[in-house]
Formats: sequence, C-alpha cells, structure tokens
Amino acid sequence: MAGVLDGKVALVTGGSANLGKGFATALARDGAHVMVHYNSDGKRDQAEQVAKELAGLGVRAVTRQADLTRVDEVTGLVDATLAEFGQWDILVNTAGMIVRKPIAEFTEDEWDRMFAINAKIPFFLMREAATKMADNGRILNLITTIVAVTAPTYGGYAGSKSPVEHYTKSFAKEIGGRGITVNCVAPGPLKTSFFYPAETDENIAWLKSMSVNGDIGDPADVVPVVRFLASPEAKWITAQTVFVNGGLVGTAS
Repeated sequence: MAGVLDGKVALVTGGSANLGKGFATALARDGAHVMVHYNSDGKRDQAEQVAKELAGLGVRAVTRQADLTRVDEVTGLVDATLAEFGQWDILVNTAGMIVRKPIAEFTEDEWDRMFAINAKIPFFLMREAATKMADNGRILNLITTIVAVTAPTYGGYAGSKSPVEHYTKSFAKEIGGRGITVNCVAPGPLKTSFFYPAETDENIAWLKSMSVNGDIGDPADVVPVVRFLASPEAKWITAQTVFVNGGLVGTAS
C-alpha cells in the first residue's frame, strides 16, 4: 500500500507513543504528511522524535501540543493543521484515559476527566471535520473491546468510550455524501504503557486466557486495520466498529 496516501494529510491525536506513534508511522509510510499531536509538555521530546522519524520516511511531519478537552484547542489544532499543510484528509483519534475501579469508588473529578478525554474530544474533532476535512476523507476513532464485554471495574471506562460508537454512526450518515468515512476501531488489551498500569497480574492472566494464543496483543496488531481503513480502498466501510482482540470477544451479527 506504499504511496496510496501520497499528498494526503493525517492528524493523529496522542501521536507521541504507543498506538498513536504506530498509526502515524504507518500512514507516513503510505505517503501521508502528519500532524503529530501531544497533550502535555512532558511528551514534547517524544513527539518531536516521532516527527523526526516520519520525516525520514520522506514526508512532512510537525508536532503541536494541545489540551483537547478544551474546545478552543481542538479548533486551534485543526486550524494549525490546515495552515501548515493546506488541507486535512485523515483523523486518527487515539487520545484516551482509563480509570479502572468499581463504580461505587469513582469520584466526580475522575468521571468528568475520563469523559472529557474519551467522549468529548472525538465529538468536537468530528464537529471540526464537518466543515474543514477534505472530501473523501477518513475518520478513525479508537475505542475499546471492553464496550462488548460484561466485566466489573470497567464500567466507567467502557461507559466513556461507548458514546463514541453512537457519534460515529450518526456522523457517518451526516457526512457520508462527501465521501468521508467514519469508523471505530476497538482494540483488545495491548502491550502498552496505557494498559499495564491499570491492570493486576491476575486480570492480565485472565485476559491472556481469553485470546486464541494465550497472550495479549501488540500495537502492531492494530496498525494494519487503521492503515486499511484510512486507504482509498475502504470507501464502502463506514459507521462500523472493528474489533481487534485476538478472539477475546466477538460481536453479534
């Protein structure tokens, strides 16, 4: 698929590490220029290193810090992308937060923060795309396999990701006439710095036992799905949630 995204511009939120870095790299290998977003000043060096690596692939890559829980900074990030590259074709929204605990133990601040990151950010990025994304664009929202699992202590996290499925389905119909597709990708547990801090050894063992090979996934296992959905060939796939979890759970047909 190298070259299929030549001349396209991708905005990858949370692009400094883990899945975001993997997606940014794959899109750059296919020819896309990339805006690498990062949230905090502590991620600046990582983001700049990612941009340097992407430039080595022969594309343009720049970084920008933004707290996307603030709508003015969502607008600022999109406008900066347009100012830098002159167009915007692909959104990969990977920014996320997990708090794993029983509902009875949640604080209001934890709930507010998690919903602001997991539900508010993709909503307002899609609002920007409604008027600013180029025709035949691609929008990919990262959610979680947990939305299809009945399990304790994940209620707040899964609940904050679940609305994104509904935003995605509705927005796909609202914007589809312009050739823009809108999909969710729902990874299972992955070997990342996002996953491990929230889990116990016992729960990791249980999650491993649920997969087809007795292990959890790698970020590289999810990258090909995003790479395909961002491609021109995926024009007839929209309003979908694609689960990538090694058989941990399936979805009803």
